[in-house]
Amino acid sequence: MLGPSFEYQAKELFAQFGIPVPAGKIARTPDEAVEAAKAIGGDFWVVKAQIHAGGR
Repeated sequence: MLGPSFEYQAKELFAQFGIPVPAGKIARTPDEAVEAAKAIGGDFWVVKAQIHAGGR
């Protein structure tokens, strides 16, 4: 993996090498977010929007 990467890509790489990562799902629509929350379970979730837009 060269250059900038998304957090989900780093987590996938960690998992390949047996490094523990928190549960997470990718959702591109509100409906996908609802399904992801159901799949993860629990009572509370955090949504982290991430885009490569140059700076912070």
